[in-house]
Order: sequence, then C-alpha cells, then structure tokens
Amino acid sequence: MITCIITYDIDPNRQELFDTYARNWGQCIPRCGADLFGYFAPHEGSASTAYGIYSLPSLAAYEEYRAQLAQDPLGRENYEFAKREDFIRRENRLFVKRTSAPHGLIS
Repeated sequence: MITCIITYDIDPNRQELFDTYARNWGQCIPRCGADLFGYFAPHEGSASTAYGIYSLPSLAAYEEYRAQLAQDPLGRENYEFAKREDFIRRENRLFVKRTSAPHGLIS
C-alpha cells in the first residue's frame, strides 16, 4: 500500500475556492479507486498550506486511478475549475509507505 500526500500552496485569500475543490475530490477520488483520507485546509499556523491524502495498493494502481480520474466528468471539471480560478499556486506529491505496525494493539 502506498499513500500519496499532496501539499498545496494556496492563495490564502481564496480558501473557499480550495474548500469547493476539496469537496469535489471527495466525491470523485473514491469513485475512481483510491482510499481517500481527506483534504485538509489551513486553520491555525500557515494560512497557505493545504493537503490531500489518499492511498492505493501500488504505483501501477495509481496510474490506473489517474487515468480514471481524467475521464471522470467531475474530475475533469475540477481540474478546469482550479486552472480557471488560479487559487492553487503550487502542488507537490509525495508517495510514502507505512513502515511501522499499527500502534496501541492489545495482544
């Protein structure tokens, strides 16, 4: 299992647009095959850093998911929305894997 952490640098004066963007992904990402943990917008601290976090079984599954997302009507619309409104200044993707066992299990 891999987890993708997207770090966004957003326009802090247009966070409501990022919130709409995040809610739209909340519908399409699971429909296209990823396990969405969620989108997270600034609350305290940095006013411009936001995150999207989801998991997939492998990088091959990620490629299939991206192809499905590109064909999803709401996915395409959301890409265009972000491009048109220009509230995302930069985004970076980091792929990680869990290297520890779940914590707090009673044996």
